[in-house]
Amino acid sequence: MRSCDSDAVLSRAFRLLDAFRAAPTELTLDELTVRSGLPRSTTHRLAGQLAQLGALERSPRGWRLGVTLFELGQIVPRQQRLRDIALAHMEDLYEATRETVQLAVLDGGDVLYVEIISGHRKVPTPSRRGGRMPVHCTALGKAMLAFSDDVGVQWLAGHGPLAPRTPRTITDPVRLTRELHEIRRLGLAYDRQEASPGLVCVAAPIRGADGNARAALSVSMGIDGRLTPARAAPAVHATARAVARELNRVPR
Repeated sequence: MRSCDSDAVLSRAFRLLDAFRAAPTELTLDELTVRSGLPRSTTHRLAGQLAQLGALERSPRGWRLGVTLFELGQIVPRQQRLRDIALAHMEDLYEATRETVQLAVLDGGDVLYVEIISGHRKVPTPSRRGGRMPVHCTALGKAMLAFSDDVGVQWLAGHGPLAPRTPRTITDPVRLTRELHEIRRLGLAYDRQEASPGLVCVAAPIRGADGNARAALSVSMGIDGRLTPARAAPAVHATARAVARELNRVPR
């Protein structure tokens, strides 16, 4: 097979896999065709080939990601060290709050969730491990933007209009800039039902030796729960600092 043909096949295969990023993550052939933008016959053929390789598998509804991708994902080194260091601290924070604890990094302008601990009293959230969310509507994203070299100026310049996810989402760049400076002053960021109705969150940056955020840690909760972001804030701040100390001490 010629190189250009191989590249085209590889590109189509990744378009097919990329279709599973958003919910639902089990797709019918027609849904997979629409999401990937590929012809139905191509979708059917590639799905079968990927299933033979373990990258996809059949489900009662149609298709889902296969166990081979899960196995490979567990050994991706980029954020493994961060997760390994943070996990014990996240478990302690969960025990202290009994609310959803999340660890995330910035990636390509999005918040990328590295780890989530939710326990049995899980509050419905739009996030999932390995998932992405817009930076401007999450406490995690705002915490990381605030503790960047330019307090989010470059990010705002490169991301055009800020799309609302709820009526409370901050879409005015001037207002968001003011909030980022306040977050930098306080060391804490809040999501006040900006990502999902009924869900609030408090986050703190995990800062590198240069003072900039390498990641962020948060606790999310429902608005009618026993815990409020203000009450959780000291524990979140202390946990993020503990992770940062260990992360900066251990050689990369």
